[in-house]
Amino acid sequence: MNKDQVLNKIVTPPIAEEHPQVLELHGDRRLDKYFWMRDLDHPQLIPYLEAENAYTAAMMQHTEALQTQLYNEMLSRIKETDLSFPSRKDEYYYYSRTEAGKSYPIHCRKKGSLEAPEEILLDENELAQGHDFFDLGVFAISPNHQILAYSFDTTGSEEYLLCFLDLNTHQLYPETIPKTYFSLAWSNDNQTAFYTRIDDANRPYQLLKHKLGNCPQEDVLIYEEKDDIYHLHVEKTRSQSYIFMVMQSSITTEIHYLDANNPYGNFQIIRPRTTGVEYDVDHHNNNFYIVTNDAATNFKLVKTPVDNPSLENWETIIPHREDVLLLGVSLFANHLVIYERKGGLQTARVQNLSTGEENNIIFPEPTYEFFEGSNPEFNTQVLRFNYTSLITPQSVFDYNMETNQRELKKQTEVLGGYNPSQYESQWLMATATDGTKVPISIVYKRGTNKDGKNPLLLTGYGAYGSSYPPSFSSTRLTLLDRGVVFAIAHIRGGEEMGRKWYEQGKFLQKKNTFTDFIACAEYLISQGWTRCDRLAITGGSAGGLLMGAVMNMRPDLFKVVVANVPFVDVVTTILDTSLPLSAMEWEEWGNPNDKVYYDYMKSYSPYDNVAATDYPDTLITAGLNDSRVKYWEPAKWTAKLRELKTDDHLLLLKTNMESGHGGPSGRYESLRELAFEDAFILDRLGLA
Repeated sequence: MNKDQVLNKIVTPPIAEEHPQVLELHGDRRLDKYFWMRDLDHPQLIPYLEAENAYTAAMMQHTEALQTQLYNEMLSRIKETDLSFPSRKDEYYYYSRTEAGKSYPIHCRKKGSLEAPEEILLDENELAQGHDFFDLGVFAISPNHQILAYSFDTTGSEEYLLCFLDLNTHQLYPETIPKTYFSLAWSNDNQTAFYTRIDDANRPYQLLKHKLGNCPQEDVLIYEEKDDIYHLHVEKTRSQSYIFMVMQSSITTEIHYLDANNPYGNFQIIRPRTTGVEYDVDHHNNNFYIVTNDAATNFKLVKTPVDNPSLENWETIIPHREDVLLLGVSLFANHLVIYERKGGLQTARVQNLSTGEENNIIFPEPTYEFFEGSNPEFNTQVLRFNYTSLITPQSVFDYNMETNQRELKKQTEVLGGYNPSQYESQWLMATATDGTKVPISIVYKRGTNKDGKNPLLLTGYGAYGSSYPPSFSSTRLTLLDRGVVFAIAHIRGGEEMGRKWYEQGKFLQKKNTFTDFIACAEYLISQGWTRCDRLAITGGSAGGLLMGAVMNMRPDLFKVVVANVPFVDVVTTILDTSLPLSAMEWEEWGNPNDKVYYDYMKSYSPYDNVAATDYPDTLITAGLNDSRVKYWEPAKWTAKLRELKTDDHLLLLKTNMESGHGGPSGRYESLRELAFEDAFILDRLGLA
């Protein structure tokens, strides 16, 4: 029985006309005959998704041995029983550890020294028992280290249940609080916690104050954000002096502050929201330090007195620069750490606040990622940061901000004799259609020839100003060791080359994201890294939109596509403000109620532009409980591709019926999912 016969046998044909919806926008009418899939209660929906899953399993059955082999390879490289390097806060050392055979971390601490007895604070494996999905949200210790606030989600819908644990008795407080977001801040009285609650669209919109032991119905509502484009979260400064209430849209910020010693006081505003002005705040002594894009596209640093932080008192510390993106700052008692991006690469420098002396933190490789680690102490000379690259496993460093010396505290161990000298990485530049140079990070097995014969996996994202990290993955070795070259296209829509790089990949310039990716693929082919019939591409969420768009624009360019939880029904989704994120998305893609934006978005929306043409072999994934990209987007897209495509290439939809946007939870299930996707890629490239 061939695959078409299997499809006809086990996949229920999509219903064409049962629940049509006609959209009337500016005189444009269109019939979406797969709109019925949005109805989770429709009697044929779950059978349809299950039938698609059955078809996917049937068409991948011949790769089951390969999937098992890949899974075992990936698992064999992981130190299953391991622990993070402890971080110190006051007299406690906090860390998490994993145990072989257990899917989730165990959170622990020791008092006084690393040789002290271990105290288990929270075992995620126990909380996950009986659930197909588990995700820990809040994990916040009270200032006196006696109470743990934690929250968890067991469906993937990103609705978290908040709990409080007495760490002296290890007994739970009687109250639990549902429908919370994963942000919380303790006041310094160790009895009051500020937390955020979500609305029916999963938008965090309320800040509440909870007194330990009280009934949650008695919690005080501090603030409710009524504008749908804003999300609300709460955080506390490292100095432990202030609590910030942050209202944030994609392009605008408003922050209020409260003395953490006075939970019954009133929040005060730092700067009222001004459309297009973003800012982030940290605290040091009598000043707030503010990173802002106000009249500064690439951001600048100002400081202002705590007792009167209004705009007229803002003093510029680091001015705007055209060639340097100020990513953020981190404040300690005697030092200011400045994070920047120049020429596409991250940099950092440390300034002594007393002397003004500065030192640069230097990184050795052509493409890499680093980020600040766990630094709960304010009064310290040591900065902890994490470093990784396409070749170097994640490494934890302690950097002495006085002596400029760094010490490697822990590097993630890769079992099986991993030798980084067997691999090479490069930072390349492709040329886009408008002449813009687009960076590519690439890694491959040493000795790889540029003869055009290499299989290559190209990925990208290109949205929300998120830069794609060129970080290490031990699971990627399963591909590299089979001769697959791996590359990241740092396309516009991210912030790799500065804030303008982001702005040139959004709104009415969004197509730059797609043409940049195509240009990167064409460059890699022209330079002999691969060829069309050896080229696979992958992306998730907004990166799944990227996959759908480039498939429509250049279906001939790619052999294999993997689109994870893809955001592909752009116009219909963003028009529906009852969905999570939709109204907020107007500041990223445009408001489709405006005909100019509607027409532009519709011109690239993958679902709206499926054509009667040949498409690559394609694997599409979805999560039934996904609150960010609803399951029906990948389902509808798959159905429309099935209807219109003219080839006999494989098209698979795999819906995880128990998870959300992030896919399966637990490290073992995540590995199995990745092994499945890699098996699809290797099989379709003829490398199985």
